[in-house]
Amino acid sequence: MNIPVEYFLVLSTLLFFIGVFGFVVRKNLIGILMSVELILNAVNINFVVFNRFLFPEHLEGLIYGLFVIAIAAAETAVAIAIIINVYRSVKNIEVNSIKELKN
Repeated sequence: MNIPVEYFLVLSTLLFFIGVFGFVVRKNLIGILMSVELILNAVNINFVVFNRFLFPEHLEGLIYGLFVIAIAAAETAVAIAIIINVYRSVKNIEVNSIKELKN
């Protein structure tokens, strides 16, 4: 049973635009971080789908996907550490509260 490539591309596009919308609209740092993760997952879907349908005998798309997952895990760990430090100093994780740290 083969699923057409268009279905995967529509799913990836929806995930990407939901992530961009969440990144622009959210005021909470955790929500922004989750939106970035959605964008990275959309990119991973594209890597794997194009690898599967264009070059099924090669594994470059899958390897790139694994690298993106590893980088996303490191990025999430660093972002959570930053968010925890912001919460400790400001007692809030809204984006507007970070502006108070400049002064």
